[in-house]
Amino acid sequence: MKKRIKRRYRIARYVIYRQTILAPVDHFWTFLGAFTAIASLGLIQQSRFTPQDDVFLIGSFGASCVLIFGTTHSPLAQPRNLVGGHLLASLIGVAIQKLVPDQIWLASALAVSLSIVGMQITKTMHPPAGATALIANIGSEKIKSLGFGYTLAPVMTGVLILLTIALIVNNIPKGRSYPVAPLPWQKAARKLRRNPPQRLHSDKVDALDVP
Repeated sequence: MKKRIKRRYRIARYVIYRQTILAPVDHFWTFLGAFTAIASLGLIQQSRFTPQDDVFLIGSFGASCVLIFGTTHSPLAQPRNLVGGHLLASLIGVAIQKLVPDQIWLASALAVSLSIVGMQITKTMHPPAGATALIANIGSEKIKSLGFGYTLAPVMTGVLILLTIALIVNNIPKGRSYPVAPLPWQKAARKLRRNPPQRLHSDKVDALDVP
């Protein structure tokens, strides 16, 4: 009876929780990636802005780090979703803020809901991007004064920093990869490893010689 219970427990643990079962070393790489990403944004914030202007350290970046470093195989964490979701949400958020500047409840609701629908349509669903749209409407006056510049910096600048660090850190250890679907340059590298260029035999080289 005990053996049967243990066997069922092992099967359930594998089937249901395999996505959350991580080796201890994975926790180190998760920590390193998230720490490096947020620290990089924090250094930019500290060197370029006053403590009162929370520009580069927007909350949605923290949530994005959870996905791209903690759940690297999640469809919601892939580069297309990370970049596309934040880009779309920031544009929608700023547009709504300009259209409805004095009704914060309406602007916030429209920004988040339209961003979700937009991400569904474009297949770039990234939950933290909802906060990006919201921040465009409830953020500090410094954020609101950026207008559509908010999309360029901090949003896209920060996203590219996060993505770059994720591509480096998540591909260092064996058994950990990001993104799940290889990028074009990764496909080319893998193809080259599978089919390395072959040297021509000497007699073939002689046959190719043109007098």
